[in-house]
Amino acid sequence: MKSINLDTFDSTKYNKLCKMEPDVKKCMACGSCAASCTAAKYTDMNLRKVILLLSRGLDKQALDLLDKCMLCGKCFIVCPRGINTRHLITTIVEIYR
Repeated sequence: MKSINLDTFDSTKYNKLCKMEPDVKKCMACGSCAASCTAAKYTDMNLRKVILLLSRGLDKQALDLLDKCMLCGKCFIVCPRGINTRHLITTIVEIYR
């Protein structure tokens, strides 16, 4: 089983993301985005999993999932917290690439 030591990973990028896009902390991982995602029907794309991976310092895995995103905006429409997911995704790509 893989373990993550949260005390040793570099959280600089994640902290920058939280500062640039505070909505990332509003996500309650309800699954609405994943349920409505067109890409998720054919791939393993899952925005809430991306956010979780980034918060744990697993940047590469998160970016691999985001490569499958089509930026269709369905997740933004169904988000109960009103998170601008398109802006969040583009900000993630900007910071982590």
